[in-house]
Amino acid sequence: MPHRMDLSQVDHVARLARLELSDEERRRFAEQLGRILEHVAALDALDTSGVEPTSHVLPMTNVLREDQVTPSLPREVVLAEAREQEDGYFKVPRVILPD
Repeated sequence: MPHRMDLSQVDHVARLARLELSDEERRRFAEQLGRILEHVAALDALDTSGVEPTSHVLPMTNVLREDQVTPSLPREVVLAEAREQEDGYFKVPRVILPD
């Protein structure tokens, strides 16, 4: 069953995307979006009850190294590099304004 995109639907999507479309673009996009909807409907008709959900088409493996616990730098060494410090902490400009 062909899916038709009404020009008012194209206008609505264009307005949401803040696009100005010519009459030719509106007609072309209505046709293209209709074909996309037909394709989605064909995919929706497929029986996927036996298909396991995936996040990638190919199997993914972690190529990063395992985490290794190592000692941290001493606080005084780290704070020695700080532009400003106060009471043993980095002092940074306020980024959240009060109400």
